[in-house]
Amino acid sequence: MVKITRVGRSSVRGLVLASLLVAGQVYALEPEHETRRLMLATEEAVTAESWGEAGEYLNRLQQLEGAKPADYFYFRGRVMLESGHYNEAQAALEKYVSLAGSEGQHYTDALKLITDVEKARQQESVSANGSGAGTSEQVAIIEPAGDQSLEKLRELYLADSNAEALVIHANTLLDVAGWREDQRVVRLDRPADVSYRIDKRNDIISIQESRRESGGRVVRTTESLGVFGVNPQIEWNCESSTVSCWIYDPRDGSRLMKLSQDRERAEEIARTLGRLIRTMQSPDQSRN
Repeated sequence: MVKITRVGRSSVRGLVLASLLVAGQVYALEPEHETRRLMLATEEAVTAESWGEAGEYLNRLQQLEGAKPADYFYFRGRVMLESGHYNEAQAALEKYVSLAGSEGQHYTDALKLITDVEKARQQESVSANGSGAGTSEQVAIIEPAGDQSLEKLRELYLADSNAEALVIHANTLLDVAGWREDQRVVRLDRPADVSYRIDKRNDIISIQESRRESGGRVVRTTESLGVFGVNPQIEWNCESSTVSCWIYDPRDGSRLMKLSQDRERAEEIARTLGRLIRTMQSPDQSRN
């Protein structure tokens, strides 16, 4: 289990990022043997909590040709979590769970670490606002999609396709964009009253709405959005009268998603959804 501390976080983060940007190396061993050697070195560095060193080994592993072993994603997740890069940590750990399954050596620990990621996000959000309560929803640190290429997003989320990377990013944004009826006190341990998740299948985007009713009952409904013939320029707006922001349906302009009143986040969600539609409309681009 990784111990999350704020002391020294900046120095660790800088060291890990510097290590992950090291240029590719020239290897004497064949890739399969070099992969095994670097995996062993990574495991030793993580065990010793030498995060910068572990980041360097992971970077060198990334430069090698061929598929990466499942444990690569587990160790990457641990290093990214320690360095405070929670989006990348969660993506890597989820990738490990997907590849290794319940029989994986680090399966249980990976699940616990994913929970640690959620807790770390909450702690960082509370600290950034000075307390656990406020007049608006707490803000999580999220990598912006607007200024990043699809290639960079795929690297960020370890996604196999452009469309998959955009789905992950949209859901990362939606995780902290839920609407709450009581805006005076925001409890990060309590789910929003209205929240959303999206998924894709072939040329369809499914949008699941979860709405909490009195008594804690959750009602889920799913809207299917076909991407062909749809304008990828998604409209959005924020209203003070409803203390919310809205994402509008590109098919008829009706209200599609009710979000918290955060203009920048609503704009980013609309932009990401539009990029996903545009990407899915071009099959070659969606698979790349």
